Amino acid sequence: MATLDMIDRHLLAELQEEGRVTNVDLAKRVGLTAPPCLRRVRALEEAGVIRGYHADLDPSKLGFAITVFAMVSLKSQAEEDLRAFEDHIKALPEVRECHMLNGEIDFILKIVSQDLQSFQEFLTSRLTPAPNVASVKTSLTIRTAKSLPGVPLD
Repeated sequence: MATLDMIDRHLLAELQEEGRVTNVDLAKRVGLTAPPCLRRVRALEEAGVIRGYHADLDPSKLGFAITVFAMVSLKSQAEEDLRAFEDHIKALPEVRECHMLNGEIDFILKIVSQDLQSFQEFLTSRLTPAPNVASVKTSLTIRTAKSLPGVPLD
């Protein structure tokens, strides 16, 4: 874990909230001048604390009306079988998140789809037949009450 001072944490909080803020505005917000602010941001990027920048897109406005969580159990938990499943999932653009779990379920996936028919096609033709899959249980999202990127910062 990186050692961060209060200015670094403030920089991260500001960038997490608004990734398109200019360096000059960012520097003002955290009480620095522009050059040291930019040096700190670059150091956080080089250390891997800041992994990248992206736009927060509205899936429904882009035709992805539903979000589904799928709980996947595998037949085998041997490392090569886990990796084969993960490699298969990485090639599926509809799967937006894939987390390996401890316990009865091996993976939980966050999947976006245009509609229920599209999701059913995805489920039966691309997810269920994936390598080593024993079972898939799905839950359709009704609404999202909270969705925040990143981590809580002071």
